[in-house]
Amino acid sequence: MATVQTVLGSVNPNLLGRTLTHEHFSLNFEHFYSSPPDDLRCFFGHQIKLETLGFLRQYPYSSNYNLHFNDDETHEAVKKDVSLFKKLGGGTIVENTSHGLNRDLNLSYEVSKQTGVHVVAGTGHYVSALQKPETLNMTVEEMTDLYSKEIITGVEIDGKKVVKCGFIGEVGSAWPLHDFEKRALKATGEIQEVLGCGVSLHPGREKEAPFEITRLYLEAGGKANKCIMSHVDRTLLDVDDILEYAKLGTYIQFDLFGTECSYYQLNPQVDMPSDADRINKLMKLIAEGLEDRLLMSHDCHTKHRLTSFGGHGFSHIYTNVLPRMHGKGLTVEQAEKITVLNPAKWLAFKI
Repeated sequence: MATVQTVLGSVNPNLLGRTLTHEHFSLNFEHFYSSPPDDLRCFFGHQIKLETLGFLRQYPYSSNYNLHFNDDETHEAVKKDVSLFKKLGGGTIVENTSHGLNRDLNLSYEVSKQTGVHVVAGTGHYVSALQKPETLNMTVEEMTDLYSKEIITGVEIDGKKVVKCGFIGEVGSAWPLHDFEKRALKATGEIQEVLGCGVSLHPGREKEAPFEITRLYLEAGGKANKCIMSHVDRTLLDVDDILEYAKLGTYIQFDLFGTECSYYQLNPQVDMPSDADRINKLMKLIAEGLEDRLLMSHDCHTKHRLTSFGGHGFSHIYTNVLPRMHGKGLTVEQAEKITVLNPAKWLAFKI
């Protein structure tokens, strides 16, 4: 029987409930620091204040404090927001922090234990730019050994307990792809074919990226119906491009809900969609019959996205987004499929 492997053990897929498929509890994103406009530098200090929050929301990657998402302050804020998520009807969160982003499996274990929310942890490698020199030299075989070990036998934490990963992701790629990233995609495809687990891919910020990394994954043996293409909302900006990509058969994930700043610092050439844009595109995709392959999440990875720092937290989709979608014609059955059934089907595998 297929099960979902959480940080606290195996769970029946039918018991996951409402699921967020792409979030982070702890990581260090300082590599992506981007300078603010010169005349605004004075507003980016070592803390988040009410009088400077507006500037931070416009330039979230211009504060190292905001990007330092792995300190005690952040961890307490995460626990608070996961508890709120549970209170408002949430069931499961998939934690996508992989190697290169300072993954904290002990925190995932603690969050799940304290809040009662199922947490699924990932293995795999993020983009090459965040890897140590020795990691960049890993072979495909070494990667497959690592991924399979972390899923089958688990990772020892605190010298007392073992946490098993439940999927491979997020597997990060830049654009153009680095040789290391190509090897990681090949290793991901090979192990997915063997284990049958879910996979989550992070594309570079160009329209061609989702197509190319999916091709490499599929050529290595990975199954499309167990693969998520993340960040579609910031990468494939036209519905026609999404429909073309959909022919490859993966899950299509809109995972930046709550990001309402049109200026996208990590790719200034494109405008970041708003939640309204995301909602309207999802409704069009549903009308095209793709509801079986749609997923939604927030990708929280900076302090200002958490409620303790003036953000929306992990409950935004359920409290703010889905009600608007219902107003545009989303049925209860369709919402259940996107937020409950699709995630469970993606996460479930036999081990």
